[in-house]
Amino acid sequence: MTETASQQKHRVESDAPIDPDDVKIGYIGGGSRLWARNLARELALNDSLSGEVVLYDTDFESAQRNEEFGNWVQDHEDAISDWTYRAVESRKEALEDADFVILSTQYPPTEAMKYDLEIPQKYGIHQAVAITSGPGGIMRAMRTIPVYRDIAASVREHCPDAWVLNYTNPVTYVTRTLYEEYPDINALGLCHEVFHAQDLLAEIVSDQFGVQKPPRDDIEVNVKGVNHFTWVDEARWNGQELLPVVEQYMPEDDNVREFTREELEDTSHSMHPGFQDNNQVTFELFKRFGVLPAAGDRHLVEFASWFLQGEMPEDLNRWGVLRTPSSYRLDRWDDEADTIRQFITGEEEFELEETGEVITELMEALSGLSDMRTHVNLPNQGQMLDMPEDAVVETNAVITQNNVRPITSGTLPRPVHTQVIQQIHNQETIIEAAFDGDVDYAFQGFLNDPQVKTLQTETARDLFAEMCDELQPLLEDWNLADSETLAESDEFQLE
Repeated sequence: MTETASQQKHRVESDAPIDPDDVKIGYIGGGSRLWARNLARELALNDSLSGEVVLYDTDFESAQRNEEFGNWVQDHEDAISDWTYRAVESRKEALEDADFVILSTQYPPTEAMKYDLEIPQKYGIHQAVAITSGPGGIMRAMRTIPVYRDIAASVREHCPDAWVLNYTNPVTYVTRTLYEEYPDINALGLCHEVFHAQDLLAEIVSDQFGVQKPPRDDIEVNVKGVNHFTWVDEARWNGQELLPVVEQYMPEDDNVREFTREELEDTSHSMHPGFQDNNQVTFELFKRFGVLPAAGDRHLVEFASWFLQGEMPEDLNRWGVLRTPSSYRLDRWDDEADTIRQFITGEEEFELEETGEVITELMEALSGLSDMRTHVNLPNQGQMLDMPEDAVVETNAVITQNNVRPITSGTLPRPVHTQVIQQIHNQETIIEAAFDGDVDYAFQGFLNDPQVKTLQTETARDLFAEMCDELQPLLEDWNLADSETLAESDEFQLE
């Protein structure tokens, strides 16, 4: 899997030099409950970069909380860098002359999560996450795309050469929107799900070869697909092909088995039950299609919606997946804010340790301090030969100074290609509809979603209309008044 000149396709490049000792990071979504904490940890433990993090959020109080936390972390005895954090009330101030722009937002942070999960459930659609696909994922995209058109325009105005690192979900929709609004933007869609696959393969290496679990970076994978629905058709460790090793591993020691809800709700481990990953969906898809999914099971089931059928939630639980309830998401929003205060006051023990994110390695590489290879989401310019041009796809890329070169990933097996291409066409439909504010065209994409296809068309219309009705204040950029689809349904009343 060594990249050659012929494998390196479309390049994303910037001419603006970056001074590693004086970096400006403009953080949009700087009131983040969790990701900002991870960033502060990673920056504090990196001795190659220093500078300022300027935090902007529509919730200024949350940005101020992260300013306090970031500066508090920098005072920690184990911090080895020199960063300052500053909250601002103007997005322009955060972006002006930024070297890097981090996007990590939740729009909006509370009530929409409830509707994304609970309204589809009334119609028999039991989503596990509802942030990328399915009814909840599509509605999230519909309310997020207009926001990110505006952000892309602000980047064009205030820091056109900056590197934009997007962590906001749905990653594919957001990254595609950034490029559609500002084609010359230097934006990367980033996600840690592929790391999960590398960790799984590292565990299998340890089990099958009787060695200490290797670092995930030692596991080479060829990645292809769309965010949260990526696939690996080549994996190696020390030159050893790993996919045949996975086949050998699966039938051993109950590695493939059924789970009960009681097992999944066991709270003896630190992770919330809804976030555990038991890899049973991963193994089943690998068994059926011969390539390994490279995302967590709770994301995979929303694309491979066979697992959401039958008697719910039991037929989902037996695959080792537990839905994350909206109540937990809403409670967590407040709990995470309290955690920062508890760290600072000493009520909660704080350890300054790495989080597993690669944000600092990315910034080092783009600043010219190192090279790296990782997976990124970018518009397709040949890195996936069997997918439409400009659609955002996730593949490996080589990162060097002010340069990102996606690596040609090859083609997917036809049965898997069928699943991925459907997602791409649906995503492109929603993007096109959003730029025109065309609700009826968006419904066509909604209707084509694999989860929604379990419904009669009129039922799907009512689900769409009810979600639009409840989320109406957040869809002000859409032409709701002229929608024939919404007018047909008793579930929608224009405010």
